[in-house]
Amino acid sequence: MRRKPKALDQQPQLFEPARGGAGGLVLAGLPGRHGPGRPGGSGPALTAEAGTLLAAAPADGQPDPETLRRARQIAARLAVPRPPRDVSARRGSGQLASVRYRGGSDDIDLDLTIDQLAEHPTGEDDDIIVRERVRTRRSVVLLADVSGSMRGERVRTAAAAVGALAAELARDDLAVVAFWSDAAVLCHLGQRIGPQRLLDVMLRIPARGLTNIAFPLQVAARELAVVPALDARVLLLSDCVHNAGPDPRPFAARLPRLDVLLDSSGEQDPDLGRDLALLGRGRLRSIRTYHDVAPALSAIFAR
Repeated sequence: MRRKPKALDQQPQLFEPARGGAGGLVLAGLPGRHGPGRPGGSGPALTAEAGTLLAAAPADGQPDPETLRRARQIAARLAVPRPPRDVSARRGSGQLASVRYRGGSDDIDLDLTIDQLAEHPTGEDDDIIVRERVRTRRSVVLLADVSGSMRGERVRTAAAAVGALAAELARDDLAVVAFWSDAAVLCHLGQRIGPQRLLDVMLRIPARGLTNIAFPLQVAARELAVVPALDARVLLLSDCVHNAGPDPRPFAARLPRLDVLLDSSGEQDPDLGRDLALLGRGRLRSIRTYHDVAPALSAIFAR
Protein backbone atom coordinates (compact mmCIF):
# COMPACT_ATOMS: atom_id res chain seq x y z
CA MET A 1 0.00 0.00 0.00
CA ARG A 2 1.56 3.29 -1.09
CA ARG A 3 2.25 5.82 1.61
CA LYS A 4 0.77 9.26 1.35
CA PRO A 5 3.52 11.92 1.14
CA LYS A 6 3.85 14.03 4.27
CA ALA A 7 2.57 17.59 4.02
CA LEU A 8 5.46 19.93 4.84
CA ASP A 9 4.98 22.34 7.76
CA GLN A 10 7.09 24.98 6.02
CA GLN A 11 8.39 25.74 2.57
CA PRO A 12 11.53 23.79 1.59
CA GLN A 13 14.80 25.72 1.82
CA LEU A 14 17.36 26.08 -0.96
CA PHE A 15 21.03 26.04 0.05
CA GLU A 16 24.46 26.50 -1.49
CA PRO A 17 27.76 25.12 -0.13
CA ALA A 18 30.09 27.74 1.34
CA ARG A 19 33.54 27.35 2.81
CA GLY A 20 33.48 27.12 6.61
CA GLY A 21 36.17 27.23 9.24
CA ALA A 22 38.82 24.52 9.70
CA GLY A 23 38.45 23.37 6.08
CA GLY A 24 34.80 22.40 6.50
CA LEU A 25 31.79 23.29 4.43
CA VAL A 26 28.56 25.00 5.39
CA LEU A 27 25.21 24.72 3.65
CA ALA A 28 24.18 28.37 3.60
CA GLY A 29 20.55 29.28 2.94
CA LEU A 30 19.91 31.58 0.00
CA PRO A 31 17.89 34.65 0.99
CA GLY A 32 14.26 34.42 -0.08
CA ARG A 33 14.75 30.91 -1.41
CA HIS A 34 12.04 29.06 0.45
CA GLY A 35 10.89 27.47 -2.78
CA PRO A 36 10.87 28.70 -6.38
CA GLY A 37 8.38 31.33 -7.34
CA ARG A 38 8.42 33.25 -4.08
CA PRO A 39 9.80 36.78 -3.93
CA GLY A 40 13.34 37.25 -2.78
CA GLY A 41 16.93 37.28 -3.92
CA SER A 42 17.92 35.70 -7.21
CA GLY A 43 21.42 34.52 -6.43
CA PRO A 44 24.07 33.85 -3.79
CA ALA A 45 24.34 36.42 -1.01
CA LEU A 46 24.90 36.77 2.69
CA THR A 47 22.11 35.57 4.92
CA ALA A 48 21.38 35.62 8.61
CA GLU A 49 19.84 32.15 8.46
CA ALA A 50 21.62 29.36 10.26
CA GLY A 51 23.72 27.07 8.09
CA THR A 52 24.34 23.36 8.40
CA LEU A 53 27.96 22.39 9.02
CA LEU A 54 29.24 19.56 6.85
CA ALA A 55 32.27 17.40 7.47
CA ALA A 56 35.74 18.91 7.23
CA ALA A 57 37.62 18.37 4.01
CA PRO A 58 39.96 15.38 3.89
CA ALA A 59 43.59 16.20 4.59
CA ASP A 60 44.62 15.38 1.03
CA GLY A 61 41.64 17.22 -0.49
CA GLN A 62 40.45 14.03 -2.23
CA PRO A 63 36.96 12.53 -2.06
CA ASP A 64 36.21 9.04 -0.78
CA PRO A 65 38.61 6.67 -2.65
CA GLU A 66 35.98 3.99 -3.30
CA THR A 67 33.52 6.50 -4.75
CA LEU A 68 36.28 8.05 -6.87
CA ARG A 69 37.14 4.58 -8.19
CA ARG A 70 33.50 3.98 -9.08
CA ALA A 71 33.26 7.35 -10.82
CA ARG A 72 36.33 6.57 -12.93
CA GLN A 73 34.94 3.16 -13.91
CA ILE A 74 31.60 4.72 -14.88
CA ALA A 75 33.31 7.49 -16.86
CA ALA A 76 35.48 4.97 -18.72
CA ARG A 77 32.38 3.13 -19.96
CA LEU A 78 30.23 6.15 -20.80
CA ALA A 79 29.39 6.75 -24.44
CA VAL A 80 27.46 10.03 -24.45
CA PRO A 81 27.07 11.35 -28.02
CA ARG A 82 27.67 14.99 -28.75
CA PRO A 83 24.56 17.07 -29.47
CA PRO A 84 23.96 18.16 -33.08
CA ARG A 85 25.30 21.53 -34.13
CA ASP A 86 22.87 24.39 -33.74
CA VAL A 87 23.49 26.58 -36.77
CA SER A 88 20.83 29.00 -35.56
CA ALA A 89 23.14 30.16 -32.77
CA ARG A 90 24.37 33.73 -32.90
CA ARG A 91 27.61 34.30 -34.75
CA GLY A 92 30.60 34.44 -32.41
CA SER A 93 29.39 31.82 -29.93
CA GLY A 94 30.37 28.16 -29.72
CA GLN A 95 32.91 26.18 -31.73
CA LEU A 96 34.25 27.03 -35.18
CA ALA A 97 32.67 24.82 -37.88
CA SER A 98 32.06 24.74 -41.64
CA VAL A 99 28.38 25.43 -42.41
CA ARG A 100 26.26 26.56 -45.37
CA TYR A 101 26.17 30.31 -45.98
CA ARG A 102 23.30 32.06 -44.16
CA GLY A 103 24.25 35.66 -44.85
CA GLY A 104 26.19 36.09 -41.61
CA SER A 105 29.79 35.23 -42.43
CA ASP A 106 32.32 36.15 -45.09
CA ASP A 107 34.97 33.60 -44.01
CA ILE A 108 34.63 31.19 -46.95
CA ASP A 109 35.89 27.61 -46.66
CA LEU A 110 37.37 27.46 -50.20
CA ASP A 111 38.08 23.71 -50.34
CA LEU A 112 34.57 22.66 -49.32
CA THR A 113 32.95 25.38 -51.44
CA ILE A 114 34.85 24.23 -54.58
CA ASP A 115 33.79 20.62 -53.89
CA GLN A 116 30.17 21.76 -53.51
CA LEU A 117 30.20 23.85 -56.72
CA ALA A 118 31.77 20.96 -58.63
CA GLU A 119 28.65 18.92 -57.80
CA HIS A 120 26.23 21.81 -58.42
CA PRO A 121 27.69 23.99 -61.24
CA THR A 122 24.72 26.37 -61.32
CA GLY A 123 25.29 27.17 -57.66
CA GLU A 124 22.97 28.62 -55.04
CA ASP A 125 23.85 30.84 -52.09
CA ASP A 126 23.76 27.91 -49.70
CA ASP A 127 26.32 26.02 -51.84
CA ILE A 128 28.89 28.42 -50.41
CA ILE A 129 30.49 26.93 -47.29
CA VAL A 130 31.69 29.38 -44.66
CA ARG A 131 33.36 29.13 -41.28
CA GLU A 132 31.17 30.17 -38.35
CA ARG A 133 31.04 29.58 -34.66
CA VAL A 134 28.03 27.41 -33.79
CA ARG A 135 26.65 26.26 -30.48
CA THR A 136 27.08 22.56 -29.64
CA ARG A 137 26.42 22.73 -25.90
CA ARG A 138 23.68 21.03 -23.96
CA SER A 139 22.18 22.52 -20.82
CA VAL A 140 21.84 19.70 -18.30
CA VAL A 141 20.58 19.81 -14.71
CA LEU A 142 21.46 16.76 -12.58
CA LEU A 143 19.23 16.15 -9.56
CA ALA A 144 20.85 13.76 -7.05
CA ASP A 145 18.82 12.26 -4.21
CA VAL A 146 20.70 12.35 -0.87
CA SER A 147 17.69 11.71 1.37
CA GLY A 148 17.67 9.16 4.17
CA SER A 149 16.52 6.35 1.87
CA MET A 150 19.65 6.85 -0.28
CA ARG A 151 22.26 6.36 2.44
CA GLY A 152 25.29 4.08 2.28
CA GLU A 153 26.10 2.37 -0.99
CA ARG A 154 23.23 4.07 -2.79
CA VAL A 155 24.48 7.59 -2.16
CA ARG A 156 28.00 6.47 -3.14
CA THR A 157 26.64 5.24 -6.45
CA ALA A 158 24.71 8.48 -7.00
CA ALA A 159 27.81 10.55 -6.20
CA ALA A 160 29.94 8.45 -8.55
CA ALA A 161 27.39 8.93 -11.33
CA VAL A 162 27.43 12.70 -10.79
CA GLY A 163 31.24 12.77 -10.83
CA ALA A 164 31.44 10.69 -14.01
CA LEU A 165 28.79 12.73 -15.83
CA ALA A 166 30.38 16.02 -14.76
CA ALA A 167 33.62 14.86 -16.39
CA GLU A 168 31.83 13.63 -19.52
CA LEU A 169 29.79 16.84 -19.88
CA ALA A 170 32.74 19.18 -19.30
CA ARG A 171 32.00 21.05 -22.57
CA ASP A 172 28.32 21.47 -21.72
CA ASP A 173 26.48 23.81 -19.35
CA LEU A 174 25.89 21.75 -16.24
CA ALA A 175 24.03 22.36 -12.98
CA VAL A 176 24.02 19.91 -10.06
CA VAL A 177 21.38 19.90 -7.31
CA ALA A 178 21.45 17.56 -4.29
CA PHE A 179 18.10 17.17 -2.58
CA TRP A 180 16.25 15.65 0.37
CA SER A 181 13.25 17.48 1.88
CA ASP A 182 15.28 20.62 1.05
CA ALA A 183 17.87 21.05 -1.71
CA ALA A 184 21.37 22.43 -2.28
CA VAL A 185 22.64 23.82 -5.59
CA LEU A 186 26.20 22.50 -5.86
CA CYS A 187 26.80 24.05 -9.29
CA HIS A 188 24.74 26.51 -11.35
CA LEU A 189 24.53 26.52 -15.14
CA GLY A 190 27.54 28.41 -16.43
CA GLN A 191 29.73 27.68 -13.40
CA ARG A 192 32.87 25.60 -13.85
CA ILE A 193 33.43 23.25 -10.91
CA GLY A 194 35.65 20.17 -11.27
CA PRO A 195 34.09 16.69 -11.10
CA GLN A 196 36.12 15.70 -8.03
CA ARG A 197 35.06 18.86 -6.23
CA LEU A 198 31.38 18.15 -6.96
CA LEU A 199 31.79 14.55 -5.84
CA ASP A 200 33.56 15.62 -2.64
CA VAL A 201 30.91 18.19 -1.67
CA MET A 202 28.06 15.82 -2.41
CA LEU A 203 29.53 13.05 -0.26
CA ARG A 204 29.84 15.40 2.69
CA ILE A 205 26.12 16.16 2.70
CA PRO A 206 24.75 13.60 5.20
CA ALA A 207 22.02 11.31 3.83
CA ARG A 208 19.05 12.45 5.85
CA GLY A 209 15.43 13.48 5.94
CA LEU A 210 12.47 12.79 3.70
CA THR A 211 12.38 12.77 -0.11
CA ASN A 212 10.72 15.78 -1.75
CA ILE A 213 11.06 15.29 -5.52
CA ALA A 214 8.78 18.18 -6.43
CA PHE A 215 11.17 20.81 -5.03
CA PRO A 216 14.29 19.96 -7.10
CA LEU A 217 12.15 19.76 -10.24
CA GLN A 218 11.10 23.35 -9.55
CA VAL A 219 14.74 24.34 -8.96
CA ALA A 220 15.70 22.72 -12.28
CA ALA A 221 12.95 24.60 -14.11
CA ARG A 222 14.30 27.87 -12.74
CA GLU A 223 17.87 26.99 -13.83
CA LEU A 224 16.60 26.30 -17.37
CA ALA A 225 14.21 29.26 -17.54
CA VAL A 226 16.50 31.35 -19.75
CA VAL A 227 17.81 28.42 -21.82
CA PRO A 228 16.34 27.44 -25.23
CA ALA A 229 14.39 24.18 -24.98
CA LEU A 230 16.68 22.66 -27.64
CA ASP A 231 19.15 20.34 -25.86
CA ALA A 232 17.92 21.40 -22.41
CA ARG A 233 17.27 18.45 -20.13
CA VAL A 234 17.03 17.28 -16.52
CA LEU A 235 18.34 13.98 -15.14
CA LEU A 236 16.89 12.68 -11.86
CA LEU A 237 18.99 10.16 -9.87
CA SER A 238 16.72 8.71 -7.17
CA ASP A 239 14.79 5.74 -5.79
CA CYS A 240 11.67 7.88 -6.43
CA VAL A 241 10.31 7.16 -2.95
CA HIS A 242 8.57 10.54 -2.75
CA ASN A 243 7.33 10.93 0.82
CA ALA A 244 7.20 14.68 1.42
CA GLY A 245 5.73 17.67 -0.37
CA PRO A 246 3.32 18.00 -3.31
CA ASP A 247 2.88 15.57 -6.19
CA PRO A 248 5.95 16.00 -8.46
CA ARG A 249 4.15 14.94 -11.66
CA PRO A 250 2.85 18.40 -12.65
CA PHE A 251 6.36 19.84 -12.26
CA ALA A 252 7.86 17.08 -14.43
CA ALA A 253 5.43 17.97 -17.22
CA ARG A 254 6.71 21.57 -17.29
CA LEU A 255 10.32 20.61 -18.04
CA PRO A 256 11.67 20.45 -21.61
CA ARG A 257 12.84 16.89 -20.92
CA LEU A 258 13.18 14.74 -17.79
CA ASP A 259 15.03 11.42 -17.69
CA VAL A 260 15.00 9.20 -14.61
CA LEU A 261 17.81 6.95 -13.34
CA LEU A 262 16.01 4.76 -10.81
CA ASP A 263 18.03 3.12 -8.03
CA SER A 264 16.31 -0.27 -7.65
CA SER A 265 18.76 -1.79 -5.14
CA GLY A 266 16.34 -1.29 -2.24
CA GLU A 267 13.06 0.46 -1.56
CA GLN A 268 11.85 2.16 -4.73
CA ASP A 269 8.78 3.49 -6.53
CA PRO A 270 9.09 2.47 -10.19
CA ASP A 271 5.53 3.61 -10.94
CA LEU A 272 6.35 7.19 -10.01
CA GLY A 273 9.64 6.96 -11.91
CA ARG A 274 7.80 5.86 -15.06
CA ASP A 275 5.20 8.59 -14.66
CA LEU A 276 7.86 11.29 -14.27
CA ALA A 277 9.81 10.11 -17.33
CA LEU A 278 6.61 9.86 -19.41
CA LEU A 279 5.37 13.31 -18.43
CA GLY A 280 8.86 14.72 -18.95
CA ARG A 281 9.14 13.19 -22.46
CA GLY A 282 12.22 11.28 -21.36
CA ARG A 283 13.39 7.78 -20.50
CA LEU A 284 13.48 5.64 -17.36
CA ARG A 285 16.49 3.40 -16.73
CA SER A 286 16.89 1.19 -13.66
CA ILE A 287 20.20 0.48 -11.88
CA ARG A 288 21.08 -1.91 -9.04
CA THR A 289 24.84 -1.32 -8.73
CA TYR A 290 27.25 1.26 -10.07
CA HIS A 291 28.16 -1.19 -12.87
CA ASP A 292 24.72 -0.51 -14.36
CA VAL A 293 25.16 3.27 -14.42
CA ALA A 294 27.26 3.75 -17.58
CA PRO A 295 25.04 1.73 -19.97
CA ALA A 296 21.92 3.34 -18.48
CA LEU A 297 23.28 6.87 -18.93
CA SER A 298 24.56 6.10 -22.43
CA ALA A 299 21.05 4.90 -23.40
CA ILE A 300 19.43 8.01 -21.89
CA PHE A 301 21.73 10.43 -23.76
CA ALA A 302 21.55 8.49 -27.03
CA ARG A 303 18.29 10.27 -27.82
